[in-house]
Amino acid sequence: MARTSTRRSSAHRRHDRARKRQHPRRTGRTGPAGRTEQRRALRAEAPTVLGLLVDDGDFTAMTGYRSFPFTDYGRYLHDVDAVLHSLHARGTHVAVTRFDPDAYADYCDGTRRPPDTPGSRTRYTAEATTAGPSVPYRRQPLDVLRGTLVREAERRATWERATDLLIDAGRCPDCGDDLVHCAFDRASHTLIRVVEAVGPGRHHVVASLPMEDGPPLLAAARVHADESGAHGERGDSAIGDGELHVEDAEALVLCTVIAAGAATAHPGGLVVRTTGPDGIDTVRGWTLRGGEPHPLGEPEVFNAYCTDPDTGDPVPPEPGVRYAAGLPLPPPLPGDLP
Repeated sequence: MARTSTRRSSAHRRHDRARKRQHPRRTGRTGPAGRTEQRRALRAEAPTVLGLLVDDGDFTAMTGYRSFPFTDYGRYLHDVDAVLHSLHARGTHVAVTRFDPDAYADYCDGTRRPPDTPGSRTRYTAEATTAGPSVPYRRQPLDVLRGTLVREAERRATWERATDLLIDAGRCPDCGDDLVHCAFDRASHTLIRVVEAVGPGRHHVVASLPMEDGPPLLAAARVHADESGAHGERGDSAIGDGELHVEDAEALVLCTVIAAGAATAHPGGLVVRTTGPDGIDTVRGWTLRGGEPHPLGEPEVFNAYCTDPDTGDPVPPEPGVRYAAGLPLPPPLPGDLP
């Protein structure tokens, strides 16, 4: 009996060791490890906003603060690039916005925060710049990121100035509604009329409007008109419906500038540069009076495109570019004119 009992005990011990290998005993260390993984997951899902000094002038302004740790702009850009790469590698979504030293100083004055502290810079980036334009980081080169951010900031500023001009103009004399609404609707249809007139292809549309109290309003949009939809019945084409393709943000600012022409007595300009299948670009132009485009002749288009706007000096024409008269447009739909 004793011999049998010993054999059974050995078998039981071997069985117990096997079970332990298959089902290791849980210890108190499992809990903290799980919480660590959860916290890492939360950090990966928490977005980051980084304020970027986009040029050497902005950087120089910040070097006046003792708590600002950089003295060389190139080194600063190198370190920013490294931080962006590191955050992206962790799976963190990063939005890059412009850090404006002048706006930062105004922010500190308005909030009574000490400007020479990292905490104030962090709060400014989190509170003030998130309402402005930002660019998602997708491993693009830093020079490309800076250029995109500058263009986004300029586009936002143009849209705000044009919108303010429309709001200050009050109500539409035709329908009594706010001019900002009906003028924008007319401008959207004007863009469609212009693109339909020049036909299918890839177009770069630029609108300009002189201002008495500052630089002119300038806005541009890239529009691609499908072959099938460019010459359909009037009113059938619509931006973004598969017939005319244009980025929403670009179309918004461009149409707002065109609409602002209805609120000023100064004539503006509208230029369309079309790239043909042969690689030749054709430039056509219209003058904007009251927000309505009127075609320019070929010499007027040439002079407008080949004259330096700041000095008035002639500029040599670009090779591979043809200058043509603006095309007559179909009449606007009922209610599209003031």
